[in-house]
Amino acid sequence: MAATTETLTAERILEATEEVLRRHGPAKATVVDVARALGVSHGSVYRHFRTKAALREAVTKRWLDRTSERLAVIAAEDRAAGDRLRDWLAALFEAKRHKAGDDPELFATYMVLVEESGPAVGEHIEDLTAQLAAVIGAGVADGTFTAPDPLTAARAVFHATGRFHDPCHAREWTGPGIEDEFTAVVDLLLRGLRP
Repeated sequence: MAATTETLTAERILEATEEVLRRHGPAKATVVDVARALGVSHGSVYRHFRTKAALREAVTKRWLDRTSERLAVIAAEDRAAGDRLRDWLAALFEAKRHKAGDDPELFATYMVLVEESGPAVGEHIEDLTAQLAAVIGAGVADGTFTAPDPLTAARAVFHATGRFHDPCHAREWTGPGIEDEFTAVVDLLLRGLRP
């Protein structure tokens, strides 16, 4: 095994793990494979991630965080709440479609990891719902929306749009008319939030 000259960081390990998962899939990928890809001993990987499960959870969280971070930018913008809500939902749909369509092997791998993950998925959904609640709350504050409880409204919007971001619907995301269906649902939700 060749010694590496770069400092071994958690980020480097996660990048290598993603590549190993893409190559071998979740059933065959091992910590030894990750260490080999990095040119280090598997003990070096375990110093950053105590177990294989912890490593897989971190990779899943990293994958989900990429989407959350992009959406947080939209949620924080200083512009009309209705436009932000529409753009936020469109960006979530596009991010999920992009992951499913551009790298289907890795997407399938992540679906396995999501099933076995600990709190990462729940935390991701909470983060997304909080972002939606902030947008809806801003709309309530400026009179664009009416919602007695923005968090409850956010949960309803999130669930109502599940077909466009829940990975169990990934096969539908390239079907004919999906864009029109997405627009119809978002239009309906926006009308429902307006006073």
